[in-house]
Amino acid sequence: MVKASGTQQRLSNVLVFDNGAYSIKAGFATRNTDVSDCATIPNCIARSRDRRLYIGKQLEACKDFGSIVFRQPVEKGYIVNWESEKEIWDRILLDDDSPLKCDTKSTTLILTEAPNAPTPLQTNVDQMVFEEYEFGAYFRCPASQLTSWNDIGRLFDQGAPPQHNAAESVLVVDSGYSFTHIVPVINGKPFQAAIRRIDVGGKVLTNYLKELFSIRQLNMMDETYIVNEIKESCCYVSTNPKQDLDTCKLVKRNDIVKEYVLPDYKTLFRGVLKENSERGFIGKDTEQKLVVGNERFMAPELLFHPGDVGYRQSGLPEVIMGAVNTVPEEYRALLLANIVLIGGNALLPGLKERLESELVPLAPENCIVRISTPSDPVTYAWQGGVGLGNNKTALEQHRVTRAEYLEHGSTWLAKRMTGQSSQAGGNSGAITSNKRRRSSPG
Repeated sequence: MVKASGTQQRLSNVLVFDNGAYSIKAGFATRNTDVSDCATIPNCIARSRDRRLYIGKQLEACKDFGSIVFRQPVEKGYIVNWESEKEIWDRILLDDDSPLKCDTKSTTLILTEAPNAPTPLQTNVDQMVFEEYEFGAYFRCPASQLTSWNDIGRLFDQGAPPQHNAAESVLVVDSGYSFTHIVPVINGKPFQAAIRRIDVGGKVLTNYLKELFSIRQLNMMDETYIVNEIKESCCYVSTNPKQDLDTCKLVKRNDIVKEYVLPDYKTLFRGVLKENSERGFIGKDTEQKLVVGNERFMAPELLFHPGDVGYRQSGLPEVIMGAVNTVPEEYRALLLANIVLIGGNALLPGLKERLESELVPLAPENCIVRISTPSDPVTYAWQGGVGLGNNKTALEQHRVTRAEYLEHGSTWLAKRMTGQSSQAGGNSGAITSNKRRRSSPG
């Protein structure tokens, strides 16, 4: 292990890194930071069919996404390929033209990780942070923990007083690229025994769409990027899937079926969604199209029925209630009244409404069920990290300095970081009245 140096540099910067499998959300935490200061960087290395290589943010310069091949350092939520991840991080932290280039020795890094990450993988991260990049201090935690440092009260009530510390109780549903995690956070700490995971994330939804299109229309198995764009532009969560299925089958012209004009990368570089198309309509011979009908809502339906693609797991409402019922009873009403949806899949229209309609009947009669989706659920954990970074007292309690790491070693650091999660939580604070009737305020 590297020996500690005799002096410790003053820590003047705080860099928040939400290291997602699909994208990295990064930026400095200052008093004037807002969401526009968050850089969203593709967490991948891509090779186009003309064999050009794109690393991280360079992907924005790519014009031809046909049959593009991606190499992603994060698999199933965990960093498993540090050779690739380091190339991406180097572009962010070391390139002269990067706005996030900094003196790492005087910087505190707040870094997200997947819940319940294997210890050897956590150790690899610790070593890269302190021994390769030589950050002055760092704190790693799940994105859900950072989420609690946002102004949660104002998500539900714009008139609520501002919040400067972690929320007392919040149930975070983080539906990202690899998984969907349900994490109760009590007094700023994840309640470890109640964390639940559904093996359905954005990647599963995109792959399912690829299969549906390939079986029914065109072979799209090599067109991950295009199908992902189709998902983001027209998929939604249905509040009544059976009714929408009947509409697609029985009504020739309806508001569900759309046409997606595929890019040819000569005259059209991005796909175009056509509104109110008639099924079977054939346009110009030069246009290659996909008819997008029940695929629009059948792919997101996997969040509620993972068994449709072979996962022996319950759907989102049942898993949420399982997590809530694991925490001590005095926290359950608070958690059900403070459910926050984050991650890329939280952008799916209708998710909040469908989840609310199915969760209310499962909740106790005396509990309010409130669900909120932030205006930007993708960067919401990063925004919470900025909140933590600006709370100097809390940051001092959470972070570990490089000098401490070099003195005590990785085993000590692992125990220190593990101590940031909670099995029992703290005081519940002002708990929702048990006499309130079950409802769902707008």
